[in-house]
Amino acid sequence: MQVDDFDFDLPENLIALRPAQPRDTARLLHVSQPKSDPASSADPTFGDHIMRDLPNFLRAGDALLVNITKVIPARLSGVRLRANPSADSTGAKCEVTLTERLGPIDWKCLLKPAKRVADGDTIDFHGVKAKVSGREGAQATLSFEVAPEAMETTLATLGTMPLPPYIASKRAPDAQDNEDYQTLFARESGAVAAPTAGLHFTPELMDALKAKGVSLHEVTLHVGPGTFLPVKVADIASHKMHGEWGQVTPETAQALNDVHKQGGRIVCVGTTSLRLLESATKEDGTIEPFEAVTDIFITPGYRFRAADMLITNFHLPRSTLFMLVSAFAGMARMKAAYEHAVTTGYRFYSYGDGSLLERAE
Repeated sequence: MQVDDFDFDLPENLIALRPAQPRDTARLLHVSQPKSDPASSADPTFGDHIMRDLPNFLRAGDALLVNITKVIPARLSGVRLRANPSADSTGAKCEVTLTERLGPIDWKCLLKPAKRVADGDTIDFHGVKAKVSGREGAQATLSFEVAPEAMETTLATLGTMPLPPYIASKRAPDAQDNEDYQTLFARESGAVAAPTAGLHFTPELMDALKAKGVSLHEVTLHVGPGTFLPVKVADIASHKMHGEWGQVTPETAQALNDVHKQGGRIVCVGTTSLRLLESATKEDGTIEPFEAVTDIFITPGYRFRAADMLITNFHLPRSTLFMLVSAFAGMARMKAAYEHAVTTGYRFYSYGDGSLLERAE
């Protein structure tokens, strides 16, 4: 399949710059599987709701699967200091986005602009210095000159939330993003992007789901920068997904297997939970413990093994995430759903509205 197959017109004004407040007042498009033409955008099985209505679509015995990763303030601004200074080597401003922790004070990162920074240079982040090594293109390794126990405090002081490019290009991150860009479930630090479907949940909504008899289960997938990267190849079979570390504990795997044995459905909150769940599931549908890096790339034709329903935001044209939802609910169905969403003014991307997708058989 070609990347062009996943293109659609998205008016720029539909990309949300702030989340709905309260969070559970975001709109929710219910995309059930139609009994008529799957490509019809006028099909009555497109239901316009809000997130607070979610309990109406679930039943006792269903399981909600959430990602408990926590976004770190991974974007830092600094000044490059040359390893071998010369008369013309004035300090150049640069931006760093941390992408993966390698040790107590060592990180993989993305440099911008990369051409200004070389191996051996030091970047001064407002008095905290870090040495650059292993530069390859825009990627490099940073070693901070801080005590290991001071690393978290350093990031909290110097870093800002790594908002997606489609938001950051329109406004700078601010203090409100420190709260807005974390989910209710965030606990395990390590992500550089939020699992944004989880941003819609509030304590009140969780209480309503619990009262309905829906159980809550947790996994961890540290979302990496690959979630922002465009697909640069024409044939999607040539695209390589970036790996992300994830964990499904033995207890969670057993609990989810029990849900299916008892006739319940697994409802994944976000594509990150779904990708990790599918990575941990055998061909026969048995979910196993998992603790590794996954680079699973889900496109139309994929046979889902464990996920029954998916709660997810609205994704950008030509993105791997739009390919995933097209695989899950059907390509014609999702193109029609997105046409409905655009026509009726749903808000897209990380701070946008949500959808509840039923899996196509």
